[in-house]
Amino acid sequence: MTYYERALELKEEIVTNRRYFHTNAETGLEMPKAQAYVMEQLKSYGIDARPCGHGVTATIGNGGKCILLRADMDALPMPEQSGEPFACPTGTEAHACGHDFHAAMLLGAAKMLKETEDQLNGTVKLMFQPAEETFEGSQDMIDAGILENPPVDVALAYHVAPGQMPVGLVMYNSQSTMMFSVDGFRITVHGKGAHGAYPHNSVDPINIGVHIHLALQELIAREADPNIACVLTVGKFVAGSAANIIPETAVLEGTLRTNDAKQREKLVDRIRKVAEGVAATYGGTVEVESLSAVPPLVCDTEFTNEILSYMKELGIPGMMEHPGISSSASEDFAVLAEKVPSTFMYLSAGYMDERGAFSAHNPKVRFNEEVCPIGAACLAHCAVQWLKNH
Repeated sequence: MTYYERALELKEEIVTNRRYFHTNAETGLEMPKAQAYVMEQLKSYGIDARPCGHGVTATIGNGGKCILLRADMDALPMPEQSGEPFACPTGTEAHACGHDFHAAMLLGAAKMLKETEDQLNGTVKLMFQPAEETFEGSQDMIDAGILENPPVDVALAYHVAPGQMPVGLVMYNSQSTMMFSVDGFRITVHGKGAHGAYPHNSVDPINIGVHIHLALQELIAREADPNIACVLTVGKFVAGSAANIIPETAVLEGTLRTNDAKQREKLVDRIRKVAEGVAATYGGTVEVESLSAVPPLVCDTEFTNEILSYMKELGIPGMMEHPGISSSASEDFAVLAEKVPSTFMYLSAGYMDERGAFSAHNPKVRFNEEVCPIGAACLAHCAVQWLKNH
């Protein structure tokens, strides 16, 4: 029996796990329900799991090379309007990016790998990760030793993709940057408060913040190499409490994303210097904090192509390849990919009808559960085959 055939037998269980995570969505690093559920399920499979940072890890097999299989499991801080009967009821969390699938598929793969543990020519390490959406989870688990004891040789992760596309589509990039870096920043502007009728007695942090915002846009227009993709967005600007009061402070938060490491280094430095310079021009000061720092995601060419060859062995119905994709979104799996040869691929969880009308991070997005056995089978089979050949 192939891993895909076994995954089809386990489909109902994988879907049940997916729906548990979906209904009980959690965000950020602290995910007590997800952590407890994963450890309970792994224990029921005969797998000895343990916390790792704020996530969960376990190993299957023993000795030899080690391949890491990673699944993130956090949701987004937003309401859900999918209409699914298992929607998260809180109104403040939603699995609108599909991480519930990732956790469920890795549980399915873990069960199959444990069933065939005597056939493993090495070690499979499981990584159930929190806080991908806030770009904290990978580093949290790296700091807790996920890449050690035993040391990890390669890492594999899948991400489901909603939309109007058929299940069976595999999207990847083995030649260049697949996903952009992300550097989140917070700029706190310090001025001098005053009555709105007497602006000359103030150092207006709102005015400074507006000029900082405009100046940051010029970094892309006039300092970024036009041959390199760069995106700078300020998505939050908070200041003041009343119309006739000039406040003491203003806060801007945003992100810089690029597909080039050198351009990233240059622009991160320039954000700080521009903010400090503009503030000084108008008599204020700033504090610039880093909220996230994730490199571009670059997959290892040889390992990516090898994983694709193993996936083709499974005989997945309708499997189609879409190579060379590149996205201005970001993914903290890139932190792992900087340290060990890795690959990251998208598996379509779309629909070819009106159910595929919404994209990820939309409150109405829906995902096709037919991808569940595909993802679980790919994780298990590719791990077994890589260990066999190395």
